[in-house]
Amino acid sequence: MKRSFVFFAVLLIALGAFAQNVPETNPNTHHFPVQGWARPGGGGNQNLVYHTGGSVIREAHVVFIFWGFTTTDLYAAALVAFRDQFGTTPEYNVITQYYGQDSFSGYGNIGQSVLGTGAADMYDTNPPTNVTDSAVQGEVNKYLSMHTFDPNAVYEVLIPSTSYSSDGSSTSCGGPSLAYCAYHGHFSSSGHDVKYAIGPYPSCSGCQTSGFTAAQNAEHFICHETREAVTDPDLNAWFDRRGNEADDKCAWSPTPFIGTGGFAYQYEWSNANNGCVKTR
Repeated sequence: MKRSFVFFAVLLIALGAFAQNVPETNPNTHHFPVQGWARPGGGGNQNLVYHTGGSVIREAHVVFIFWGFTTTDLYAAALVAFRDQFGTTPEYNVITQYYGQDSFSGYGNIGQSVLGTGAADMYDTNPPTNVTDSAVQGEVNKYLSMHTFDPNAVYEVLIPSTSYSSDGSSTSCGGPSLAYCAYHGHFSSSGHDVKYAIGPYPSCSGCQTSGFTAAQNAEHFICHETREAVTDPDLNAWFDRRGNEADDKCAWSPTPFIGTGGFAYQYEWSNANNGCVKTR
């Protein structure tokens, strides 16, 4: 009798959640995988699934927080130039087939956007050697203490080669336990749902494409994390049955390429094509 009661109680809870269209949370962490590693089915032919009620950013902005760079750094200047044109390119246009709920602009398809039209970027003094996830969030909060919160923004923190990112026991290039190249996420701050990403310096072979400059490898990171932060900002919208987000499915295969404007991009998963495509 006790087992039957527990079973039916769990069933009723599950049915209640379904009836309320409670979004399913992606079970996977949102790390950009290093070369030679992929989640099971990451390169398979499973289309992305929209999880009812999940959030997207329909008209996105990208705000850079250059932590350890100055306004004269050529690396930073190259990434600003990439960001400023990316949102109107055919490479970004692939994600306009996806849709969802945006708390700022309602329900509908993701649109192209001039990503650099949000608030000003920030250049800050040197970060610690080990930049933990809490440190990244703290740096974003530091930015928000001086700027108005933008619900359409992805706050992307870039760090130099003298630092590395860590998330739990996993680290990026430069750290002791290389497991990822970059990642995105979200957190609550002052009642706001803040979307953010961390872009470590691409100083190791596991996060580099042959023939790319450091800036081009970083453009690859930004391409990947920005599109995923737009299609799955709260980790409850677009991912396949194994938890892979759009860019995870095409992270290193096919090989990243030089595309619009001479900048670096990677292939993007297209449900319309049931595969990885360059543009749409």
